[in-house]
Amino acid sequence: MSFDWAFFVKNLFTPSGPFLQGLALTVVISIVAMLGALVVGLVIALMRRSEFAPLRVVASFYIWLIRGTPLLVQLVIIYTGLAAANVVRFQDGEIGGILIKAAVQAAIVGLIINESAYISEIIRAGLDSVPIGQSEAAAAMGMSGISSMRWIILPQALRLMVPPLGNSFNGLMKSTSILSVIGVSEMFLVAQSISAASFKTFEIFAAVAVYYLALTTIWTIVQAAIERRLNAAVGIDAKISPWQRLFGGRRGAVLQPATPEIGELR
Repeated sequence: MSFDWAFFVKNLFTPSGPFLQGLALTVVISIVAMLGALVVGLVIALMRRSEFAPLRVVASFYIWLIRGTPLLVQLVIIYTGLAAANVVRFQDGEIGGILIKAAVQAAIVGLIINESAYISEIIRAGLDSVPIGQSEAAAAMGMSGISSMRWIILPQALRLMVPPLGNSFNGLMKSTSILSVIGVSEMFLVAQSISAASFKTFEIFAAVAVYYLALTTIWTIVQAAIERRLNAAVGIDAKISPWQRLFGGRRGAVLQPATPEIGELR
């Protein structure tokens, strides 16, 4: 059996409507889940750093439980198991006139829960990287804990957290392919339907692989731009191009504070 190049090219450059809808759903679920995971992850990270022992225990247990069980199992429990136990049953609903199916709701909740456990550790490590003297200086100036976190600690830690958070988002986009197990019509499930109808399994999933690669590549370029902007904000000249970010390569110079141009000296 030979590779059907015509079928592959057709699905790559002129995909069907359902495939495009699956692609759009993949992107939307990824973005919404990542935003939710960032919020939950921040809360869990702050609980881990709390002086109140019960909060630390709850946060540690949450991280241990979620990181120690597969995403696939978590999705099935959230969507099917909770309904079977009469705990929570997701129902189709509308937000702003847009129908959101029960499976999509469960998928977003599952991804948020799973990803937040990993993101909380990224945030905690980033916050711990800021010298304790920064917090003490903020307290000496009369700033509250929330204010010092908002204006002093987080801005410094954010630059260090962006690379691992960006990698997490890349992984999250690829993890959406698992959502087909609970019936979410994202890109992977649509491709399965096309494969079953056409018997062109290799060709259609090769096209899907290209689309996933395109999504992660676009995000990698965006992430590199965000890193350069944050580095520039603190005076670090990181001369790394999108090409170097994608395929590696030597940096133009070791990261160091940017030197002002001669015309800028006063």
